[in-house]
Amino acid sequence: MIDIVEEAPVHIGAREALLDLSFGEARFAKTSERLREGRLPVFAFTALDDTGKLVGTVRLWSVADRDGFQSLLLGPLAVDPGCRGNKVGDRLMRHALNQAAMHGHGSVILVGDLPYYARFGFAAGLLDDVTLPGPVDQDRFLGLEMVCGHLSGLNGLLEAAGNLDPAVAPAPLSNGFSMPKAA
Repeated sequence: MIDIVEEAPVHIGAREALLDLSFGEARFAKTSERLREGRLPVFAFTALDDTGKLVGTVRLWSVADRDGFQSLLLGPLAVDPGCRGNKVGDRLMRHALNQAAMHGHGSVILVGDLPYYARFGFAAGLLDDVTLPGPVDQDRFLGLEMVCGHLSGLNGLLEAAGNLDPAVAPAPLSNGFSMPKAA
C-alpha cells in the first residue's frame, strides 16, 4: 500500500537520494531549477510504502511573469525504480493537481514528456508567449489550465515567486545589506 503525504523534514534526505538516482547531478543544471533555487515549494508530496520508505516525490513551485501573474511549476516528479509501473507517479500527480485546484490555483506548467503528462490534461502550445530563464524545448513546455484561459494571462519571462527558503536565503545585516549564510 502506498500513502501520499505532505513532505516532512524527515523525508528530505530520502527525497534528495531519489532525485539523484532518477536525474543525477544534471538535475541542478536544468532551466526549471533556476525557478526553484532558494525558494520553498507551494506544495510538496511524498509517496511512502507500507514500511515507511519514500518511493516517490513531487513538488510545485510558484512562478510569475513580469506583471506578477502567477502559475505553479511542477517538478521534479520522481518514483523509485522498484515501484515504477505501479501508478505511484499517477497518484502523486493526481494528488498534487487536486490540491492545487482546491487551493484556487489557475494553472500548472512543467517541462516534460507530453505522452506521459497528457493523461493529466497537460498540453503543448499553451505557453508560446512564455519563456523560462534558460533553454527549453517548446515541445516539452506543457501547461494545464484549472481555470479556463488562465495560461493566456502569462506573458514573457517567468521568475521564481515563492517564499524564500530561510535555510539558504541571505541573512539581512543591520546596515540594510545582506550576506550569504555560512554553510
